[in-house]
Amino acid sequence: MDEESTFMPNLTLGYGLFLMVWGIVVGVLSTSDSLTRFIPCLPGLGLMVSGGLAKSNPEQRKLWMHVAVVLGLLSAILGTRFFMVMGDGIGYASGSMLMLFLTGSAYTALCVRSFIQARKASE
Repeated sequence: MDEESTFMPNLTLGYGLFLMVWGIVVGVLSTSDSLTRFIPCLPGLGLMVSGGLAKSNPEQRKLWMHVAVVLGLLSAILGTRFFMVMGDGIGYASGSMLMLFLTGSAYTALCVRSFIQARKASE
């Protein structure tokens, strides 16, 4: 397996780990008792699983990377709530929403770019 073919699965694992760590750290620092403070952990766990499966099963990489891009898009969509609460200032919750929006959008864009390059390379 060459470096180019493992870049997106590695990026997916890294992004999933980032979301998990962010969710846990913000969840612990936050004074809220709501379980919603751990929302970044949900797509993070899914991204870690799909990235790991894409890396370990090269014949199913396409499937697992498509699952990952859906989870990245879900992260961005979850983050759009920031625009409804941004008037309240930046706190743990709104900061997490903004982070989900920005990183989810960037990750989804990278995935789409990668899919386009893979399509062109196969032609």
